[in-house]
Order: sequence, then structure tokens, then C-alpha cells
Amino acid sequence: MHMFVDETERGGHLLAATLVAPAALHSTRSLMRSLLLPGERRVHFKSEKDSRRKFIVSRLVERTFEVVVVSSCEKGDSARAVLLERLVTEAIDRGVSRLVLDSRDHAGNGRDRVVLARTKARDAGIVYEHIQSSAEPALWVSDAVAWCLGAGGDWVRRINPVVTRVQP
Repeated sequence: MHMFVDETERGGHLLAATLVAPAALHSTRSLMRSLLLPGERRVHFKSEKDSRRKFIVSRLVERTFEVVVVSSCEKGDSARAVLLERLVTEAIDRGVSRLVLDSRDHAGNGRDRVVLARTKARDAGIVYEHIQSSAEPALWVSDAVAWCLGAGGDWVRRINPVVTRVQP
């Protein structure tokens, strides 16, 4: 199982992690690429119009993705570290072998690696890496979910069918 992680810091800190079986990687990437508009390099919810967001969310819900969400009222690197540790525990429980994080800046990626090194990820055989979202369409699912949950209101209702929340 693969886990693709993106975040939002609206109203706290939230990590959204899309679970994708190896056999579903190709179809997931194909679906997400099919949602690109001409000239787009990636689907990025922050930049989309509401009508496009609604269309994309409907496609994600049709596909029945499973997205694990961990969240905190706190913001910043310390909140992200706690959430990342919780996500690794969830990944181990779900048999994840590959954890892909949306790449941030060099320092942010380094802080993530320090946190991941403290966890049991390696002992569990989980390989982790940071990838630019434009290079990995499966990350776009997590971006959409994180954006919708951060936006609140009707967006939460729309995306909820694919969301599995993990409590502290």
C-alpha cells in the first residue's frame, strides 16, 4: 500500500493521506491527469474555480478513494511533527510500504526526515520520500481533501465520503 500526504494549515494543521494499492497506482494517476486543464502541470485546489473543484470532488468520490486525516488545533512545525508521527502509526497499522510527502522547502523536508527517523517507519519497512506535487498526480487527491476540509462548510460534506478521520 502507498500513502500520499499533503497538508493545510487553515484553522490548525491537517495532514491528508491518500491510500493507494500498488495495482491502483496507474489508474489513480491517469484519473488525476485526466482532470488537468490545458497548460496545467498539476491539480492544485487553491488555484481552481469552485465549479472545477465541485467537478473534481465528484470524481474523487465516484472513485471511492480512502483518505486518512490527522489534525490538530495547533499550527507550525511542532504540530506537523506530532501529526506525522500519528500518520506513521496509522501507516504501519494499514500495511503501508511507501510514504510519499508533498515536497516543501529543503529545511522543511529535513525536519520531516528527522521526525520520520524517530518513528518505527523503517523498522516496519516503510520507505519515505518527498516529491514535488507536479511530479506525482496521486498527491493531488490529498491536496483536494486537505483544501476541502480546511475550507469547511459544504466542502466538508462533499468530500466526506472519502475521509477516514484518525483521532489522537
